[in-house]
Amino acid sequence: MIPRLRFLTARNPRIGRDALAREVLAEARRSGVMIVTAESCTGGLVAAALTEIAGSSDVFDRGFVTYSNAAKIRQLGVDPRLIAEHGAVSEPVAVSMAGGALANSDAHLAVSVTGIAGPGGGTADKPVGLVCFGVARRGGEAIAATQRFGQRGRGLIRAEATLHALRLLREG
Repeated sequence: MIPRLRFLTARNPRIGRDALAREVLAEARRSGVMIVTAESCTGGLVAAALTEIAGSSDVFDRGFVTYSNAAKIRQLGVDPRLIAEHGAVSEPVAVSMAGGALANSDAHLAVSVTGIAGPGGGTADKPVGLVCFGVARRGGEAIAATQRFGQRGRGLIRAEATLHALRLLREG
């Protein structure tokens, strides 16, 4: 299924995104799960993809856009020491963002996204296109994932990160 989505995405990014968002919402309905998002580099694109679908309010609780480190700390309760030790773009911070989103919502399933969309801001250790994700389920253990989308342009990195976050929610 993922190769098909990538094919659709290459032709029309919205078709692949909308189809995947519909799948996520349908699965959440079947499972009786409410969803929350915590986004940095995607700036709310995951929440936008879900809320673009009419009727999503029955399974989408809210979205946090925590672009700055201060917002991650204040809104999601990310420990500043995690940011200092690992950087905002890291799996520990992504997991903490997802957990904080759950703690500050009525949702059962959270996805978080933090990354470097570019064109600047990358380093040798954390290049442009590096994106970390967290997925947390209420009462369960959180998981982390990292993707390297490469220096393909800010818009494409953000679009691919959005698709990946939706896939993680679908599998959540």
